[in-house]
Amino acid sequence: MDIVPLPTFTDIEAAAARLHGVAHRTPMVTSRSADERTGATIFFKCENLQRAGAFKFRGAYNAMASLPPEKRRRGVVSFSSGNHAAAIALAGQLLDVPRVIVMPADAPAVKRAAAEGYGAEIVLYDRERDDREAIGRRLSHERGLALIPPYDDADVIAGQGTAARELFEDAGPIDVLLVPCGGGGLLAGCALAAATMAPACRVIGVEPAAGDDATRSFRTRTLQTVHNPLTVADGARTASMSEMTFAIMLAHVADMATVDDRVLLDAMFYLWERLKLVVEPTAALGAAAAFAGAVPVAGKRVGVILTAGNVDLSQISTWIAAR
Repeated sequence: MDIVPLPTFTDIEAAAARLHGVAHRTPMVTSRSADERTGATIFFKCENLQRAGAFKFRGAYNAMASLPPEKRRRGVVSFSSGNHAAAIALAGQLLDVPRVIVMPADAPAVKRAAAEGYGAEIVLYDRERDDREAIGRRLSHERGLALIPPYDDADVIAGQGTAARELFEDAGPIDVLLVPCGGGGLLAGCALAAATMAPACRVIGVEPAAGDDATRSFRTRTLQTVHNPLTVADGARTASMSEMTFAIMLAHVADMATVDDRVLLDAMFYLWERLKLVVEPTAALGAAAAFAGAVPVAGKRVGVILTAGNVDLSQISTWIAAR
């Protein structure tokens, strides 16, 4: 088996060049009320305002733009519960690349609609019964499509790392960076950026308590899994990290933390109500860790990546009832 080299900060710089003028340089937002609540100085990186509504656009576009022309002509396939699907669909529209996306039948309707609206072909699967990666590999083989996974890819990781690169440039010195974690692509990219740009910064990944596989992996130094965790953080319902994201985590991430869904929803609604930032539950993981004290932040300069804003409006009443 070929050994795939891990991405480096040089790859993040190359990704930034590809994304320049294509991805939004999303704003950094501060809040006196959030600072008072935490005793910290918090800098929110608003990837909820990114194209396709999530940081995922960075990695999807960078990976697709890095393909040789022949592979672009033949098309790509990916698998995703939502935000990576929309990102692949939009990136392919911009680059004129055919794309097929394997999505769970129970994916949030707003995310499926976005992927379809950007012109992708959708292949549905049963989350309880089917293996999305196996379906993706089969389609790749049968149709000659390049496979672009949501996080187990060096170009995807490098693209995601540009979000932290921008935050470090805009905020100046940061003591702690809180990053939501599902499969670990964003966490890995942010950790690589921090290692070069802010080596004193402690990068901490945050997961939903029901889907704590990355936290257990970090503690045991052995890759752990979880099966279809029940959490409102649908973007973090991944079975496990990849070998690539896990290796980068062990090398560059300082710690992991978890928050339960009630705390997560409290943070999400706080961001809606007080900062006027519409984010989805997964996007609020880092903020929830700071607000609830899962990570000590008092007296520190803290970066928080708000990952996405693709809210499924049909779920709002359920979320309010669960607060």
